Amino acid sequence: MLRILKRSSSSAEFVVPPKMRLVYGHGDCVSIPRGSHRLLRFIALFVTLAATWLLWSGIYDNTLLLVLGAASCLGVVLLTARMKGRDYSTVSFSLWPRLVVYTPWLLWEIVKANIDVTLCVLGIKPISPRIIRVPATQKTGLGQTLYANSITLTPGTISLDVRDNHILVHALTADTAAGLSDGNMDGKSKWVEGRA
Repeated sequence: MLRILKRSSSSAEFVVPPKMRLVYGHGDCVSIPRGSHRLLRFIALFVTLAATWLLWSGIYDNTLLLVLGAASCLGVVLLTARMKGRDYSTVSFSLWPRLVVYTPWLLWEIVKANIDVTLCVLGIKPISPRIIRVPATQKTGLGQTLYANSITLTPGTISLDVRDNHILVHALTADTAAGLSDGNMDGKSKWVEGRA
């Protein structure tokens, strides 16, 4: 049984019945009975894995491969169930609209960086590799992970280490290093996190 809990206007907190678990912490919250949250997570994981496998494989008519694909997905779910120290933190629904806006911007940055790397490979632009430390102003691990992964996805830069609210980055050129130092990507990642 799922229930939507709303924040009362007079209180800043949600009232959660003792046998319920609060799943999302921002805006409207979904609460589910405490014993069934793991089952719902595993079902969601299986469905996500199976849908991804079907989309990427393009195989819809071979029964043996469909059974093996389903068995692989089930195996991953069972291994996940046995893992120690797993993280059951949830991502707020409020993150998704910002992520939808962020993704095209990041794709455009990747295209520009590809052109820059191509110019370096062709010898038109000089290569001057360097390691720089850029500030990561995000407040959560999710925000810093998004920022570090965005840096690594952009050709010509690789995140080497995240520590003490800074990211150690290898940059292929001086222009790339300057582009990271200006803080534009940091600000966009912080905006996605919802704290800008």
